[in-house]
Amino acid sequence: MASSARQAKAVEIGGVTLHLSTPDTTEQEWIGQDEILRQLLACWLVVDDRDLPLAPRLVGPPGIGKTTLAMAASRLREQPLYINQCTADTRPEDLLVTPVLSEQGKIAYHASPLVTAMIVGGVCVLDEGNRMNEKSWASLAPLLDHRRYVESVVAGVTIKAHPDFRCCVTMNEDESTYEVPDYILSRLQPQLALGFPERDDELAILKYHLPFAPSELLELTVDFLQKAHELRLDFSPRDGINVLRFAIKRMAQDPNHPLGRDRAWAEAILCVLGEEAADLESLAQRRRRALGGQATPMGLGDLFFSPDDPLHPDADDDDEDDDDAY
Repeated sequence: MASSARQAKAVEIGGVTLHLSTPDTTEQEWIGQDEILRQLLACWLVVDDRDLPLAPRLVGPPGIGKTTLAMAASRLREQPLYINQCTADTRPEDLLVTPVLSEQGKIAYHASPLVTAMIVGGVCVLDEGNRMNEKSWASLAPLLDHRRYVESVVAGVTIKAHPDFRCCVTMNEDESTYEVPDYILSRLQPQLALGFPERDDELAILKYHLPFAPSELLELTVDFLQKAHELRLDFSPRDGINVLRFAIKRMAQDPNHPLGRDRAWAEAILCVLGEEAADLESLAQRRRRALGGQATPMGLGDLFFSPDDPLHPDADDDDEDDDDAY
């Protein structure tokens, strides 16, 4: 392990001093879906002196826990974690070495989180990698195959990866992404897909992040998320956490005139997820038309009342329809 390099703030490579990035020290626990965690750890194994680790891509909708998965894997391997956030305007020098004008008027070279992980033998997550353009990906091609090095044109040095260096790429499945070139995809193997958590796991995730949340609100939110998952809607655990946070804050805002639980939660759904999220019936109908299936339409009332409960907000409408039929 590169313990001495990990403690250094700068290293010299090819006569150039590189200032290293700081590792991410966020504490995150991985809950549920143990199989995909084992798959990721298997990708990073080296079973022979001639073997090389894999650089998998983790795919799934936003907020599903892809970065958290990589964090958990790096912690189990007892390696420092570095996260490179990828965007549409990420340049090759942003991924490798960036020149910065120091106070003395000289150029200082700063290693990116990725290059720092390469030097110290850490784990790097290229977060939301399919938001990058092809030019940036091209600069990583030699790192992602058997060569395991990068060339910084800015600093004029070639940087080899430490044997302990590991990496993975997270990719969101949405419309605001680029198509990753095939020659890069062939290097980012295998593809590990994260699905939505089961009910018990999702409840445990919400409790982990919000241990102070009232149990009734937790149950309401998990029920909502599970119904959304059934409809194949991309409402994630992260969305649930934000809904809960806002609802709890609204309930605690005015102790003299506290907002009711149900009202605060319904308001949080509207404010965090938008008006469409409050009308699961319409969402279910659109999904049914798209798939040609027969999904049962649902509204917010279904989360509070059973279908045959006379207090169900849609019960009167059904009765009126029956009366009209006669």
